[in-house]
Amino acid sequence: MSASPDTPTFATLAGVTTATLTTLLLKKGLRNVWIRGAFPLVDGQPRIVGRAFTVRFVPAREDLATPASWSSPISTRAAIEDMPAGCVAVVDANGVRDAGFWGDILCGRMVQRGVAGLVSDGVVRDRAGVVATGLPVWAAGAAAPPSVAGLTFVDWQKPVGCGGVAVFPDDVIVADGDGAVVIPAALVDEIAAQAADQEHLEEWIMGEIRAGVPLPGLYPPNAETRARYEATARRK
Repeated sequence: MSASPDTPTFATLAGVTTATLTTLLLKKGLRNVWIRGAFPLVDGQPRIVGRAFTVRFVPAREDLATPASWSSPISTRAAIEDMPAGCVAVVDANGVRDAGFWGDILCGRMVQRGVAGLVSDGVVRDRAGVVATGLPVWAAGAAAPPSVAGLTFVDWQKPVGCGGVAVFPDDVIVADGDGAVVIPAALVDEIAAQAADQEHLEEWIMGEIRAGVPLPGLYPPNAETRARYEATARRK
């Protein structure tokens, strides 16, 4: 996780589902926050929370997308060396699924740097090796060809469009079994506070469901239901 200013907020978000977050963001007018194509590479990955470190590719251009480009000062390697501990790398890979944007060696280096996870609308290569590094990855799958077969690396820590979602550096990423969600940096504290309350409410509603209470007036809660919930919460 990031340094102390983020820690309490991130600890709260680590207990909140992406489903809850998308609902809360929808209520703020933000409908497009779920990154399409980014799914857990393996089942059972723990939820991750971190500040976005953005990486951008554009479609391959043959004079630039070459194996020699991997040694350039402007390269995926240089971007990884700039990633701070606790960040979540967000790779805009244009949704390309027939070229892996990077593989196990680069993921292994990210683990050494303390990166919290990797989210992309593209695919990795060396899938088994990537999994073996232990880096939590959300992506669209795997492909054998290298990045330069379909992508040109251009820069990092600039706004990107990943899975159809605008992601800015230092936005907060929360990813779990349902995918990855972007929380705008300016809304993080507000959403985290609301999310904790919403999770408690929904846990209480599930208890009511198990007790046989019908849905109308319960979910969403009407005034009477909310009063019962608040009375229960005060007794705890």
